[in-house]
Amino acid sequence: MREQVCKYMCPYARFQSAMFDDDTLIVTYDEARGEPRGGRSRKAEVNTKQLGSCIDCSLCVQVCPTGIDIRKGLQYECIGCGVCADVCDTVMDKMGYERGLIKFSTQHGIANNWSRKQVIQHILRPRVIIYAFILTAIILGLLTSLWLRTPFRVDVVRDRGVMARLTDDGMLENVYRLQIMNGTEEIQHYRLNVSGLTGLVLEAEAAKGSKDNEDENHIKTITVKPAEARWLIVDLKIPDGTVESGSHKIQFEIQAVESKETVTEKSIFMVPR
Repeated sequence: MREQVCKYMCPYARFQSAMFDDDTLIVTYDEARGEPRGGRSRKAEVNTKQLGSCIDCSLCVQVCPTGIDIRKGLQYECIGCGVCADVCDTVMDKMGYERGLIKFSTQHGIANNWSRKQVIQHILRPRVIIYAFILTAIILGLLTSLWLRTPFRVDVVRDRGVMARLTDDGMLENVYRLQIMNGTEEIQHYRLNVSGLTGLVLEAEAAKGSKDNEDENHIKTITVKPAEARWLIVDLKIPDGTVESGSHKIQFEIQAVESKETVTEKSIFMVPR
């Protein structure tokens, strides 16, 4: 699709039109200097044939990634890449003319024939400073969030198929699905524990070939590969009749063994009537 993406799909032009004024730095064509355009010999001086500096070579159109003619004025398809200005400068050099027929400037700068220094002075105005401050604040906020982010995440989902069930050994069981997401580039080990009810027993389904293990306090250690999201089936059991019926608040505590960071997720343990 090539330039069709820039013309009809890219949102840059819509943002540009909303933030544009006569002192916005854009790629511009100096019409007063370039017109009337026309071909001529390299040895011909400017205005010899009552022509401007533009020799109508159309190279600016040929190199434009969106296929526009910058000589027709500001157009929303322009992405401000400046390729047309570069190729025009090479043509001016070959013809022996002054550079800058196509250049980065402003509409006020072109109309008033401002120098580069004057253009820059008018660019630094309150509107630009406010936009720069907002953009800087967003970048700092993003960097801060990346610096303070937890290198792993945990989601806890209750098994919606069965709220609670009795096992053969007389234990009341609730089933949960835990997703542990390792955001680092190294293998991580996580210790899984649960609290909130006295006598809770935690059992987690181990994956084939994994190095998961469990200590004498029923604290499960889970191994997660780099940038992997691992699902884990967790069974919580409690002796039947030891707690009253209803929903009881519990907490899953997942601690990274290497970094010692801990994530806590709340859930409930259901005891039927």
